[in-house]
Amino acid sequence: MIMLPKVNELGFFEIRLESIGGLGANLAGKMLAEAGVMGVGLNGVSFSSYGSEKKGSPVKAHIRFCDTNARIRDTSPVERPNVIGIFHENLSKTINVISGMYEDTIVLVNSKKSPEQLKEQLKLKAGIIAVVDATGISMDENNRVNMAMLGGLFRLCDFLDAEFMKGVVRKSLEKKYPGAVQPALNTFQRGYDEVKFQSFALPEGDEMPSFVRMDTPVLGYETQPIGGMITNPGNSILKDLSISRAGMMPHFADDKCIHCAACDNVCPDFCFVWEEQPDKKGRPQMFLQGIDYQYCKGCLKCVQACPTEALSSELEAEGYADDHRVPHKFQLA
Repeated sequence: MIMLPKVNELGFFEIRLESIGGLGANLAGKMLAEAGVMGVGLNGVSFSSYGSEKKGSPVKAHIRFCDTNARIRDTSPVERPNVIGIFHENLSKTINVISGMYEDTIVLVNSKKSPEQLKEQLKLKAGIIAVVDATGISMDENNRVNMAMLGGLFRLCDFLDAEFMKGVVRKSLEKKYPGAVQPALNTFQRGYDEVKFQSFALPEGDEMPSFVRMDTPVLGYETQPIGGMITNPGNSILKDLSISRAGMMPHFADDKCIHCAACDNVCPDFCFVWEEQPDKKGRPQMFLQGIDYQYCKGCLKCVQACPTEALSSELEAEGYADDHRVPHKFQLA
């Protein structure tokens, strides 16, 4: 009989996956639940919550396990997770991805950073941070991020059978996509093997943040500002699409650019910054200055459209977007 390492007052071991559309968190949640139910005989359930069904939008996947003597009658979102899987580290810019965690919750992050750096970024007081470079692994193996994250999650949830999961992967791919079987298995195994852990104890005299339900409104009858003014309307100028980039981004080479605006014509989010300057004959012309990476979601349509290879698709390196961003100059008055 498989024993869960920890359960809440209802008898559940709960997992929450924080991701963006396109990284496969929904499928990863279903596969985790299948491994628990079919592989080791637990009761389990998996479901997801998301807004618009499009690539780059925030997604949450919720998984619950309990032993076979208990029944799952709860399909509400997981708000007090024992394990959190963060498929894109920049989600922490706009979402409280560690909300509701316990002092001993395990947080798995897809990142190249160290656990100490992630502790600062996530504003985590205590817990266990596990790190795996799922994006790098998936690109090396020509596979998907969710397979590497699944490998890491199986390492954290040692009551699940990793060999059963490999069988599920083979069964689901070998008939239609036989060439994809081995890359998927390699990605899963590397995710399992390459996880790094570090525990952070709660400082003496400190407390974990009090639990706040995720559906608590930021602006409500108790919290609205005087006059009912909406302080953050969420308009196009304030948006930050950097959380939508899944490992790749465009680089701009000014010396190759002919300022034809083919990139601007295909860009869905108006990332390109232009300035009127005189050309060689003194005539006014618009010249491309660079990219405002705040609005770039990494779709790479501009790279495909560029006729001179002034734009190239590159792996996103830490700090590159901030160092090379050319901000828009909005005339708001």
